[in-house]
Amino acid sequence: MLRLLLALLVQQPVTRADAAAAALTRGARVALGRADTTAALGAVRTARAFPNPTVSGSYSKDTPNYHAIGDLPLDLPWLRAPRIGAAEAARDAARYQFAFDRAAILFGALAAGMHARLSRRTADDADSLLKIAQLRRDVGDVSELDVRLAAVNAGQLQNIAIDDSLTALGTLLSVQLQMGLSGDSTAIALADSLAAAKDTAALPVSPPPGEYLPVAAATARLRSAERSLTFTRASRFAPSFEFGFDKGDPTSPNPNQVLPVIGFSLPFPLFNWSGGEVTRAMAERDRARVELDLTRRETNAAVARARRELVAAGDRVRRSSQLVASANRIAAMSLQAYGEGAVALANVLEAQRNAREILARYIDDLGAADAALRTLRWLTATSGQP
Repeated sequence: MLRLLLALLVQQPVTRADAAAAALTRGARVALGRADTTAALGAVRTARAFPNPTVSGSYSKDTPNYHAIGDLPLDLPWLRAPRIGAAEAARDAARYQFAFDRAAILFGALAAGMHARLSRRTADDADSLLKIAQLRRDVGDVSELDVRLAAVNAGQLQNIAIDDSLTALGTLLSVQLQMGLSGDSTAIALADSLAAAKDTAALPVSPPPGEYLPVAAATARLRSAERSLTFTRASRFAPSFEFGFDKGDPTSPNPNQVLPVIGFSLPFPLFNWSGGEVTRAMAERDRARVELDLTRRETNAAVARARRELVAAGDRVRRSSQLVASANRIAAMSLQAYGEGAVALANVLEAQRNAREILARYIDDLGAADAALRTLRWLTATSGQP
């Protein structure tokens, strides 16, 4: 079972840069964000368009008999400007959110794969230890107790290896889904190596909060809500220009003479002052204002937390790296000593357990440092970055 899972994990080598590029091309999250930005762009074009005129014709027995009237809504500056401003601000918010979602494409499958390989190796070491114990029992050097103890240890490590392999497989399938691939069977294998981050100094120290993409998107949404409120209040008085002609006056010397008609209409809000629309627009503006304040504080807190996690993980990686080689050497020496009859089996199991825990902690620290670095780059991404 375990070897089958490991075989499934060995597929087409793909780097994380390739996986991110595929996710940006075929991923569902990016496709949804692209659709949102396209819809926002369509809304801007709609807001910029001038209103269409309407033409109506009628006939009456009263003279003149034929009437043709056209109505042209006047797109006055105090109506057009807030309408376009609200749509453009909404478009900016969609763009910032789309850029933030693109930057959020992170892949953390490397640590899970390293855990699976570590568990496989420790399971193989446990099998070797079991065979040594069986050989020594057959020649009368140890009792049946050592064999049973080694068998229990080998069985436990085999179960752990299977669990870690399943976890690595699930993480890899999740990456495939983000790439727009099938998630029912493995088709890729991440080819990158998980190493300690060394370029943290290149990160921005403290960019202005307004440049963070989440804050920029929230600011644009607030600006859109404010312009929408202005437009809602102004649209209560939307005048229109009327023009047309009458024809068919028998009292006129020329019955077919075209008589021009020019008029002007202005809605009179006698029963409806758009109180409901204005109230809703005010509520949306207040909500956008609160969301902006919350987003700014949460983003600043998240950036500070990511920086602390990156520093702490880097310190743990440096300390753990100094212990890995020593722990592996001790485990190998204890296994050799047990094969020669110099130490007891309990000492070998303790040495292997310590080496396994130290190496697993080192992998976790590498994964935490990598995740903190990528999260920090994601949170501090700005609208000017590609």
